[in-house]
Amino acid sequence: MFDYKKMSYEMGGNFPWIACAVEAGTGVVGGLTLNVRSEEHRGGEIGFIIHPRHQGNGYATESAQALLRWAFEEVGFHRVYGRAEPRNTASCRVMEKLGMRKEAHFVENEWVKGEWQSDVLYAMLDREWRTLRRDGVISP
Repeated sequence: MFDYKKMSYEMGGNFPWIACAVEAGTGVVGGLTLNVRSEEHRGGEIGFIIHPRHQGNGYATESAQALLRWAFEEVGFHRVYGRAEPRNTASCRVMEKLGMRKEAHFVENEWVKGEWQSDVLYAMLDREWRTLRRDGVISP
């Protein structure tokens, strides 16, 4: 589904973001992004989207976990965060399954599609990632 070993990136490079396709069966079912928000502070933002017909099969969790593994273990990110509209409980649940902790809830902070929408922010530090790996919460 997602082979992080085929990816390469070095801090200080010319790529402010990474985009990946999520494949299942015979085609693409979604996508992932990792935006480098600060090379100085080694921080990034993860995002994911899965086609509605393919949601609920673990694709977002599995592929996002592989991307986090790559970001923390191969590239050396210190902190990765993700955001979601709180009504998008599936995306919030994915971030919770990944072991990310909820850091903030911004109420009606963006005007989107004709309404005020809110954001919840989840994050993980490299040391938290290592602890989850050590304790077997995240598979090798």
